[in-house]
Amino acid sequence: MVNLFAWLLAFFINISLIGIILYQLMCLADLESDFINPYDTASRINQVVLPEFFTQGILCVVHLICGHWIIFLVCLPNLYYNVQRYTERRHLMDVTEIFNQISWEKKARFWKLGYTVITIALSMVLMIASIVD
Repeated sequence: MVNLFAWLLAFFINISLIGIILYQLMCLADLESDFINPYDTASRINQVVLPEFFTQGILCVVHLICGHWIIFLVCLPNLYYNVQRYTERRHLMDVTEIFNQISWEKKARFWKLGYTVITIALSMVLMIASIVD
């Protein structure tokens, strides 16, 4: 029963990650469509970057503590990427360079979104397998 609660917690954490990444993508799309100015876009994205990193770290810790080794190893590269961006101080959007970086930032967030969707699909499969056993 505890294992099921751990899988459900991981599922809801993954859903929150998808929400955060979609919010960032919507902000970048609004900037491209000229619905919002660069300063507001950068400030909105910068407000949710650290919560995204923290949520990804919590997800990895939950999988590590519960002994879900396969999904922990799947989540680890994304956590490493986030830690690397944070230590190199490239995690925040720069208002002056936002138009030069917009295509790269959108690609990176689309990759994160795809990676998170694959992670959630794999965790659903593993959750169902653990319930059946």
